[in-house]
Amino acid sequence: MKKLHTLATNIKYLNNGSWDTLDFLQDCIKKKSMASGKNIHAHIIKTGISNDVLVGNNLINMYAKCCSLKDSRQLFDQMPERNLVTWNTIIAAYAQSGNGIEAIDVFWKMQQEGVRQDMFTFTSAIQACALAAALREGRQIHTLIVKILVEFNVFVESSLVDMYAKCGSTEDARKVFDKMPERDLVSWNAMIAGYAANSEDEEALDIFRQVQRVDMNQNQFTLSSALRACASLADLQEGVQVHSVATKSGFQSHVYVGTALVDMYAKCGSIKDAYTVFDRMPERNVAAWNAMIKGFAHHGRGNETLQIFEQMQQAGMKPDEITFVCVLSACSHAGLMNEGQHYFDSMMQDYGITPNIRHYACMADLLGRGGCLQEAEDLINKMPFEPNAAIWGSILGACRIHDNMELAGRAAERLFELEPKNAGNHVLLSNTYAAAGRWDDVEKVWKLMKDSGAKKDIGLSWIEAKSKVHVFVVGDRSHPLTEEIYSKLERLIQQMKESGYVPKTNFSLHDVEEQQKEHLLGYHSEKLALAFGLLIIPIEVTIRIKKNLRMCGDCHTAFKFISNIAMREIIVRDTNRFHHFKNGVCSCGDYW
Repeated sequence: MKKLHTLATNIKYLNNGSWDTLDFLQDCIKKKSMASGKNIHAHIIKTGISNDVLVGNNLINMYAKCCSLKDSRQLFDQMPERNLVTWNTIIAAYAQSGNGIEAIDVFWKMQQEGVRQDMFTFTSAIQACALAAALREGRQIHTLIVKILVEFNVFVESSLVDMYAKCGSTEDARKVFDKMPERDLVSWNAMIAGYAANSEDEEALDIFRQVQRVDMNQNQFTLSSALRACASLADLQEGVQVHSVATKSGFQSHVYVGTALVDMYAKCGSIKDAYTVFDRMPERNVAAWNAMIKGFAHHGRGNETLQIFEQMQQAGMKPDEITFVCVLSACSHAGLMNEGQHYFDSMMQDYGITPNIRHYACMADLLGRGGCLQEAEDLINKMPFEPNAAIWGSILGACRIHDNMELAGRAAERLFELEPKNAGNHVLLSNTYAAAGRWDDVEKVWKLMKDSGAKKDIGLSWIEAKSKVHVFVVGDRSHPLTEEIYSKLERLIQQMKESGYVPKTNFSLHDVEEQQKEHLLGYHSEKLALAFGLLIIPIEVTIRIKKNLRMCGDCHTAFKFISNIAMREIIVRDTNRFHHFKNGVCSCGDYW
């Protein structure tokens, strides 16, 4: 600061004012000292060097780095002379501060005034397109680059890869990436992150493996993107391998990587490993706490969720909107009605967070699951927003559990308006009527679904064994081990019945005789996947099954019996949550 005060008193005596002033401006930029920068600006005006384009450029940069884009733009607009650096400075200032649209506007203005752009112009403009998800403008700028730049370089090409990926066009990103004569870590990371962000997870992991083969050092961004892909695929084996790479490269303790590891293990069904990573993290930000809270919530660990939430507050970390979505979701899955209402009320009272539609959806689900359907409907009617399909879907699901046909009809009517092509809503209403034995209404719903053009999703269950994924559908007989699978399942059914299992035929949603219902229940896709797993997977290894629909109540009961009979731990991930079966009980406590 002494140097800055010296400038204030001695600037009028400087022989070469502009060059000395630049040094002082650089000090302001490093220290992000707006007050000192304005003081220097005032003296620049007094000394008559304000029209110096070099000084002007540095002033624009100083204000931008001190988070005053308004002053930067005002200087830019008032400057009697602008050179290439002037334009590049203001475009970069907008892009680096997250104002992509403004940066693009200045870029086109530069183009209209005939100022020739260079590599730095294009790099900032491409970054701006990535920020604004402006694919059309990004392609136009790419065309200009091809016309104007004699030679591409790795910075421009990496920016193009990143821009196309963030705009959702991984195909274009890959074309640029494949043509690059030289790739730096930024380009590799952009490609991995782009695939992961666009749910092309296998491709993301393929690029990650290529990074390993070319022996390029990874950083926290490489590893966190790869872990994100593993989490999306629920690929525990691949996730463990990425974890090993993170440990060897020394990035395991980085907060981004640690958070990604917690999320990966939780989504792969290994909540214990998720907590182990979380517990060992030397530094935790809000995202890390949220990942652990969300993980416990997804696994139905309501009490653990609330314990972690309390620890988060004790650590002085302020929860955000996402934190409360996770907490309320955990209360809903665990049936913690009083706790859920308390935390919903405390959002605004204690933290000043206004509940959004996701928080209201959690509360509607909490009340509905708990049988308080009238209270749930009252909450929906009082919401400051129009209820969405997720809210009405949770109400319809609750109506099926609690046999409220009247509200089910109203909820379904709203769902059909919001999502006319979603067959899942028709199926849920049909199942609600079928469980109540209202077969005429079931037939009407199926006709309505057919007339709407909606198509029902086929129920699938899959299991990985020996690095291969095996997929099953109800009554599936296509697997090479079909005879062994059915034989194993039939023996299990007999053993279960001897242990007291009674098939829950109300979950067989067909108007047929009880014996036929029992037969149909016996060969649901998850039961076939489990029988296969018991045949193939070593006894010391946990059996992990994934399902694209909600697990049916009869299968849930059967899995509890089988976990006890076979003395195996079984983890099932359906569309709603994880179920951990062991010693004849499920982690959900039969509340889901």
